[in-house]
Amino acid sequence: MVFAIPFPDISPDIFSIDLGVFVFTLRWYALAYIAGIIGGWLMGRWAISRVTLWPGNKSPMTRAQIEDVMTWVVLGIVLGGRLGYVLFYQPGYYLENPGEILAVWQGGMAFHGGALGTAIAVGLYAKRHGISVPSILDIAGLVAPLGLGLGRVANFINAELWGRPTDLPWGVIFPGAAAQACTNVGEFCARHPSQLYEAVLEGAVLLVLLWVVALRGGLKRPGLIFGLFVAGYGLARTFVEGVRQADAQYITPDNPWGHVVRLGGDWGLTMGQILSLPMVVVGGLVVLAVLVRPRPKARA
Repeated sequence: MVFAIPFPDISPDIFSIDLGVFVFTLRWYALAYIAGIIGGWLMGRWAISRVTLWPGNKSPMTRAQIEDVMTWVVLGIVLGGRLGYVLFYQPGYYLENPGEILAVWQGGMAFHGGALGTAIAVGLYAKRHGISVPSILDIAGLVAPLGLGLGRVANFINAELWGRPTDLPWGVIFPGAAAQACTNVGEFCARHPSQLYEAVLEGAVLLVLLWVVALRGGLKRPGLIFGLFVAGYGLARTFVEGVRQADAQYITPDNPWGHVVRLGGDWGLTMGQILSLPMVVVGGLVVLAVLVRPRPKARA
């Protein structure tokens, strides 16, 4: 007998209000973004208020600047995430349908694009206001796993971005014809709950790791937390991609795993791995550069 977990009866919508002209609906996915941004802002405020965590016992930003930069962060997440999805995953489709590029309500956001957009946005803000770029990136890296973890839980609730078929006892029977398009366990198809794997690794584990390093003096080495975040996310995403269902546009009868780079047999790299492996390298090089650099001297 093969065991599997039925998908829980959770609606993607938290509640809906009929306003006559239109229906307002709050979805778990939207709430995850909101909670991640607000939670990140609160954690950032707390971090800068602890001056002993920073080089020379001086915070790189004020509380007012933390609030101000959140506008830039939101723009970086939304614009970068959407453009990343368009360019990385479906460039051909959006080249033929450019009018749908801005239709974010239809879905389609890419973490890698959002991360790059956020890094550019906060970097520009730091340059404009004379703030240490490595330190502001450290703050961004320190709080980002919260939003990542919440977003992956929302992906699970939405029954999207599920994993490959599995006969492991914690496999989940996701609803929908696409999710059930396999025959690994007879009448139903159980899949890896890869969203929850990512929520744990990219969210909870990475969040705890970065805060432990930060509270043990990591923020006194500008760039260290950011480098660890980039490398840590890259490693986690590369690992989970091994059991995550590839995007449909890459799957063909002779390429069931959806590998974008095929290495022979069942071996290859998915688009997520192609985008994540460079993060491991770049993050590792940042960490190495920070560690070989002399420690900033403390103020007398």
